[in-house]
Amino acid sequence: MRLAVAAVGRLKEGHERALVEHYRKRAEQLGRRIGFRGIDILEIRESRAAEVSARLAEESTAIMKLIPERAVVIALDERGKNLDSKAFAHQLRRWRDEGREQALFLIGGDDGLPPALRTRATLTLAMGAATWPHALARVLLMEQIYRAMSILTGHPYHRG
Repeated sequence: MRLAVAAVGRLKEGHERALVEHYRKRAEQLGRRIGFRGIDILEIRESRAAEVSARLAEESTAIMKLIPERAVVIALDERGKNLDSKAFAHQLRRWRDEGREQALFLIGGDDGLPPALRTRATLTLAMGAATWPHALARVLLMEQIYRAMSILTGHPYHRG
């Protein structure tokens, strides 16, 4: 199973980008041992449209083009389900064991994700009740993916 993160906006060089890359590389190393084939980061250009509905429509169209037909889609949204790290890891393992080829995580822009993408999602996932800046949402997600790989491989990073 391949993992991917499709996020509206580009991370500039800096601490957040370095952290995302740090956790991505570590997650890939562990994941390869257990049937995960890598993690892609796909950045979608933010819409410059004046109206919120037009921005959401443009960003939604760009994201929809990236979703493979049979992919598991996970939308990050503060109204989503809160999973602890072990439940998140076990969900990734279930999708892998079902033979799913890809899991695609979606992080919206400043206006979030449009309802059509949240409806398309297999799972809507919250990173707690707080709203996070997009850069930090990527860091948190990538850390949780790494933690999931450590749980599934018995690596000591996750000690809970």
